[in-house]
Amino acid sequence: MRYFIERALKKLPKLTRNQVEELLIQAAAELTRLETVMDSLTEGVLVCDQNHNLILTNKYAERYFPIGAYEPGGQPVWSSVRDDTIAEFLEQTLRNGDKELDREFTVEIKGARRLLSVSVLPLVNDGHVTGSLVHVEEITARKTREARLRRAESLASLTTLAAGVAHEIKNPLGSISIHIQLIQKAIKKLPQDQRTILDKYLNVVNEEIDRLNRIVVDFLFAVRPVNIEVREGNINALIQDLVDFIRFELVAANIETRLDLAADLPPIKFDERYMKQALLNLIKTAIAAMSGGGLLSIKTEASEGEVYIHISDTGVGIPEENLSKIFEPYFTTRESGSGLGLTLVFKIIKEHQGEITVNSKEGKGTSFQIMLPRPRTSTRLIPYTERTPGG
Repeated sequence: MRYFIERALKKLPKLTRNQVEELLIQAAAELTRLETVMDSLTEGVLVCDQNHNLILTNKYAERYFPIGAYEPGGQPVWSSVRDDTIAEFLEQTLRNGDKELDREFTVEIKGARRLLSVSVLPLVNDGHVTGSLVHVEEITARKTREARLRRAESLASLTTLAAGVAHEIKNPLGSISIHIQLIQKAIKKLPQDQRTILDKYLNVVNEEIDRLNRIVVDFLFAVRPVNIEVREGNINALIQDLVDFIRFELVAANIETRLDLAADLPPIKFDERYMKQALLNLIKTAIAAMSGGGLLSIKTEASEGEVYIHISDTGVGIPEENLSKIFEPYFTTRESGSGLGLTLVFKIIKEHQGEITVNSKEGKGTSFQIMLPRPRTSTRLIPYTERTPGG
């Protein structure tokens, strides 16, 4: 088309009015086709001229990139970007004439956090740089899949160690615990002052044995297959019972509890014992994040095929670089944490054919969302009755 137009322009003085009209019609059709191709792309494209002014965007970029209204060619691209971090990146990269590939940014689009991959490339025509091209790709789903794969691989590698851990750690711990009890019996014959000192030391040892034993038990649970026994039940009732059970701990931590349990929530199938453990782990995580007090919110809601549980806190939040790691075994930022609590939550939810996601802002709090499937209802077919002619 370009070659055709160049030849036509050379002959323009000799063209008749009808030929010029036909040329314009063909050019308009070709332009429409190119615009359709651009708007059909599943990746964002922003085109800038040599002065870095934004002259063209496609529909994908307008949908996923934080760009505001702009006059084509009237202002630098970074002036139209509503995200300060991305705007600074674009200004620095374009002014320096650099080439950047796959720089990742987190943005909020329609209330949801999205991960964008942004690249800046030179726009070259006949060997000359005539502008810049900004390429945008929404990679939230891809990164989520990669994180799930890493977690699955981590759990698979841990499985091969389970038998050895059970033999090498759990059995010696049991033996140590028994001998500590024998020592405690033996020191009862000592004078009271000596016995008090030794009891103090032995109590510390017992506490550490119990802590190690819990870690081993959690580890074995994380790597062994879980036998989920689901029964239809009311998840709202389970949440209410759980909050009542832990209420004194919440009050002691100066944490206010806010429940928003949907009254019309349908029954779902779950294993009460394991689901209670998963929700309790999430609540314990929220309590640990609000050492100075705060607000714990638990909300339930239903859609056509799922039930959702939202557990939110107003705690310290999770750094962005850690969000993809929190469900991985042994990842923890707490000195006393085993790094298995959220791994167990992830495993329990997956065993229920559900999904768990997390949103967090450092310094503002964290929100976990659990999706559990609703039981499928059987579809009743209308019986077929053969009609006779005229019937």
